[in-house]
Amino acid sequence: MPAPLRLSPPHLVGTEMDALRETLESGWLAPAGPTLARFEAALTGTMQLPHAAALSSGTAALHLGYRLLGVEPGDEVWTSTLTFVATIAPAVQMGATPRFLDVDPASWTLDPQLLGEELAAAARRGRLPRVVVPADLYGQPSDMAAIRAVCARWGVPVLSDSACALGGRQHGRPAGHGADLVAVSFNGNKIVTAGGGGALLSADGDMIARARHLASQAKEPAPHYQHETTGFNYAMSSVLAAVGLAQLPSLEERVETRRAVFGRYLDALGLLPGLSFMPEPGWSRSTRWLSAMRVDPQHFGRDREAIRLALAEQGIESRPVWKPLHLQPAFRHAPSVGGEVAAALFEQGLCLPSGSAMTVPQQFRAISAIRALHR
Repeated sequence: MPAPLRLSPPHLVGTEMDALRETLESGWLAPAGPTLARFEAALTGTMQLPHAAALSSGTAALHLGYRLLGVEPGDEVWTSTLTFVATIAPAVQMGATPRFLDVDPASWTLDPQLLGEELAAAARRGRLPRVVVPADLYGQPSDMAAIRAVCARWGVPVLSDSACALGGRQHGRPAGHGADLVAVSFNGNKIVTAGGGGALLSADGDMIARARHLASQAKEPAPHYQHETTGFNYAMSSVLAAVGLAQLPSLEERVETRRAVFGRYLDALGLLPGLSFMPEPGWSRSTRWLSAMRVDPQHFGRDREAIRLALAEQGIESRPVWKPLHLQPAFRHAPSVGGEVAAALFEQGLCLPSGSAMTVPQQFRAISAIRALHR
């Protein structure tokens, strides 16, 4: 049996040990020091935003974003229903009420037209959301220009969950660009990984300064421990920053590699009856963090789950598209709008092995296994 083929395993560049050794020898292990500062500076250049705070996770970045934008118990927070639970979990834990909106079939991300209609209706009710949170899906950036335009009309801030879209572009700008705050992730399965960690970025330096303050237990500048509010232990260690700093220069190469992986799937499988692949609108460049296809069982001959199980028997990992949040038991009482597009994508969508270190012969193991299932 060949070695297991994973969905998106970590991909090391080979210089991580040198970066770790340098950081360890410097004595800077805590969330401070030159390595952390260099990593944040590199992130600002990559995201074309002037201010960044490196944090312990992408979820921590979202939590701080909600805090900075003033989310309080009873507020509404709106997001796409087709995303990972971490997008909305911090807001719910803060006492906010989530509201889930359907996605645009052309991008699989938050539908700007639906958002605009719902914001207008909310304004008439006198209950606008505290914040709107577009979620970039599988490396596909949200249409931030359209989303920002409709939110600005009603004065609603935008927090972009760009956890898996580092390196993606929309309207010629990096993913999330145009939002008040942008959260990214360096989890072990991301294109650039530090083994964990995340960051919060913004054009607003005051907000990032507040984020950095809150991330370090909100300690005031005093010789003793002085606190005027409570904060969190969310700052990134220099050790994680060293790994991320070693990997960040390879981001563009990795994006191109993952896009090539997607292209091979599309070329080899896209003409089979019943199979289609995640679209990419002309205004965007997806990172193709994960290659996602859609299976019409009536035409392909097998459904998404049959393909997943058959791949698993051969040691090939695949995963259904996110189960929409409005269908999750944890949010059974949360309001939602639409959801039919997202529900259909969940029923038919499958994410395929997409790692940037995957070889062409390894990928063709997955391709051949899927082709063999067609009838």
